[in-house]
Amino acid sequence: MLHEKADFCRQLIVRAGELVMEGFGQTRAIEMKGRQDYLTEVDGRCERFLRAAIAEAYPQDGFFGEEGGGSDAATLWVVDPIDGTANFARNIPHFCIAMAYVENGRAEFGAIYNPVLHELHFAVRGHGATLNGKPIHVSGVSDPQAATVELGWSARIPNADYLSAMSGLLDYGFNVRRAGSGALGLAYVADGRNEAYAERHMNSWDCIAGLLMVEEAGGRVCSFEGSEKILQGGPVLASAPGLAEPISEIMHIPLAAPREEAR
Repeated sequence: MLHEKADFCRQLIVRAGELVMEGFGQTRAIEMKGRQDYLTEVDGRCERFLRAAIAEAYPQDGFFGEEGGGSDAATLWVVDPIDGTANFARNIPHFCIAMAYVENGRAEFGAIYNPVLHELHFAVRGHGATLNGKPIHVSGVSDPQAATVELGWSARIPNADYLSAMSGLLDYGFNVRRAGSGALGLAYVADGRNEAYAERHMNSWDCIAGLLMVEEAGGRVCSFEGSEKILQGGPVLASAPGLAEPISEIMHIPLAAPREEAR
């Protein structure tokens, strides 16, 4: 059943990407859910499409989405219809759809799809991570002066904390960037384009698929399991192994125990 659901997810997220691309670059109504928190009609349309397709295929499963919410369940789909909506709304081609399938509070597989570049990152617990079907691995860089960390921003956290974290990373030698899509930021750690992603607070729909990808690609991650994290969110860290400890100390985000098996 898990294999069947994973195949369904791969196909569904690409179809959702086609729907999203119909609205990219078009004039659209834009609402603000909060400070720097954008919403377009395409977000809602995509989430409704995903919710309906999953309900038809797997009516016993729960659904938890950024726009329509939901509740925890033993088998749960966690979905962000567009991560990077501010980029999408400004016609910047750096956004994605993120989906994860969770059983008893733990992600079993996850997908992140950038429909502009046709890049599908996918991971299944215990079976590694891929980009368009080809295996990926985190960066082998261990020198902070040759490493890039993407640092996410959240309105839930005081600006002083964000600036302090950025200062700490810069002082240690890291390059720091912010590109506006946490899910893609995590995917880029999994495939080695960045060495780490860190954010003081992320919602589960933004990060749960990406954290699994980084772990399956050989990286170190924080713990993000259980109902409280899924429903309320929390701090996120994902890193190449050679840099995980200093970034964890700078960010004050504990790492989960490393996987015993090497990927």
